[in-house]
Amino acid sequence: MNIHTPKGCEWRTTQLARFIARHGYRDLDDLRERAVSEPDRFWDQVLEAIGLDWVRPYRQTLDVADGVMWPKWFVDGRLDLVDNLVGKHARATPTKIAIRWEGDRGELITISYAELAAEVERVAAGLRALGVGEGDRIALYLPMIPEAAVTMLAATRIGAIFIPFFSGYGADSVAQRIADCDARVLVCANGYYRRGKRVPMLADARAAARACPSLRQLVVVDRLGTGSGTADDAADANCVEFEYRRLPGYMSSCPRTDFPADQTLMLIYTSGTTGKPKGVVHTHAGFPVKAAQDLLMAFDLRADDTLMWITDMGWLMGPWMVYGGLMLGATLVLYEGTPDYPDAGRLWQVVERHGVTHFGLSPTLVRMLMANDASLPAPGALDTVRIFGSTGEAWNEAPWLWLFEQVGQQRRPIINYSGGTEIGGGILACFPGLPQKAGSFSGPIPGMAVEVLDGAGEPLRGSVGELAIRQPWPGMTHGFWRDTERYREAYWSVWPDVWMHGDWARVDADGYWFVHGRSDDTIKIAGKRVGPADFESALVSHPLVVEAVAVGVPDALKGETVVCFVTVNEREALAARPWAACEAELVDHVGRQLGKPLRPAHVHRVDAIPKTRNGKTVRRVMRSAYLGTRLGDLSAIENPGAIDAVGAIGQSARAIADAITT
Repeated sequence: MNIHTPKGCEWRTTQLARFIARHGYRDLDDLRERAVSEPDRFWDQVLEAIGLDWVRPYRQTLDVADGVMWPKWFVDGRLDLVDNLVGKHARATPTKIAIRWEGDRGELITISYAELAAEVERVAAGLRALGVGEGDRIALYLPMIPEAAVTMLAATRIGAIFIPFFSGYGADSVAQRIADCDARVLVCANGYYRRGKRVPMLADARAAARACPSLRQLVVVDRLGTGSGTADDAADANCVEFEYRRLPGYMSSCPRTDFPADQTLMLIYTSGTTGKPKGVVHTHAGFPVKAAQDLLMAFDLRADDTLMWITDMGWLMGPWMVYGGLMLGATLVLYEGTPDYPDAGRLWQVVERHGVTHFGLSPTLVRMLMANDASLPAPGALDTVRIFGSTGEAWNEAPWLWLFEQVGQQRRPIINYSGGTEIGGGILACFPGLPQKAGSFSGPIPGMAVEVLDGAGEPLRGSVGELAIRQPWPGMTHGFWRDTERYREAYWSVWPDVWMHGDWARVDADGYWFVHGRSDDTIKIAGKRVGPADFESALVSHPLVVEAVAVGVPDALKGETVVCFVTVNEREALAARPWAACEAELVDHVGRQLGKPLRPAHVHRVDAIPKTRNGKTVRRVMRSAYLGTRLGDLSAIENPGAIDAVGAIGQSARAIADAITT
């Protein structure tokens, strides 16, 4: 695999290179080693670099007296987090833009830091007038609109805990999470626009409120311009409705307040496509510190930059962008619309219109754009862009090269970023100015003591093993909400004091890191472990295939075999050949790439790959649908009809197998 060095970024000018030089580290490897051996010194330097101010300084950086599973960070320190994110920037540069928003239909809003500070104070005063106080839970059921960021910050200002929900959830999923955290307030929108059409939310919010006795107030943001009305499905008498800008006390002042470093900031629930969703706990001086550190070191984000990520506030990258980006004084772009509406060029138009410098998107989105002739940006559209970001899934080489060479003109690094909700940010990343391999990571983010381990828990190079972390970091979750045992079982139950992340990873001979997907997605064929990404990359390298997903299914001879699902390039001469001939060609193609023993049992053509709203493929759900087993919670799925299609294919395959057997 070739090594690529982006032409538009010099390592020596990056903030990470300057951090290394300023603190006397020899190079990046030395920084990583000493961040692990001297964590107190390193994290003190990080706080200085991101500019975090304390109301009362902490007396100890890290205390692991209760074990690495329950570290205490910045002991006895107190901070006003909202002043760090908004207030101090509003005082220094009041007219600077904090948030740019673009709606699905092209509406535009800009909010300065001074305006954001004033609106956060108004909403915080309104929430306090409702009786919300320190430690109370406020659930957010909002699309990507400015009110989502404002409400999170307002909750933070009064010491309440905010819980962002995916905007595509139905009533049952919203109610399940409200009930789990006993939220007192639900802030929702009456709807939003998607592909030019109204998507209602209020009926689902009201239905969820009726099912949740803990809920006392429903606060409605009028995104659609229709008001909340007095619908027959209004919440019951125990839950009073208010309009967002007519909260009692909305125009009042709200005094600044400081809180302990370990005060709970946010609960963010995992998507729940397997098992009961778990509430991941993050703190005032944990998650924001990690987000800002990663943006500074891995993405080289500066105060004069503009950050945009295609995401939802219910996924980690939404709050990550808000709390990390504002900590560094940058401008954020919140985009409500879909990436290809009204056409495949929409994203680049948004980037150009708002002067985006840092643009985050998923490999799935890149594959979708790559398949459309009209998706290349117009000349000059990306002049402001310095860096692409990517997270959420493994890359295939062809889409990575398309983004790097054709879209980015070999000038812009692609910062591959892998971590998770429980991490509070990233474990591995690329770094601007350093050489890259397609789909790889340069290595661990400084401060993350990362290893690839074999089955005996020993460090491994050159082969696939488990991704593990040996030391705590500030952004790590402080457990799962009211479920300590599940937290221990999920991450700490394999080896003592080692965080097992659940990803299958490899470090190659050149020192580049690769993540091959979830270790429980790994397929074992005749005793050999293979990641689904290996099959998917082989398939998308064929001109017929646009997207591919591989899952392991039981096989009487091999233990497991592979079944693949693909969407195809209609420009290929598909009509001239039956699918059986195309399938045989693809099976042979994979065999040539990976070896004959790893040829898939079947390659099925589908119209669409099932995905979550933020572009993640859901292999385990697809496997369950194909095998006809329990699917679990599907509320995060963008296109549930695609799962039904996979289920129909599986049912047909089982019927054929039964007929052959009998």
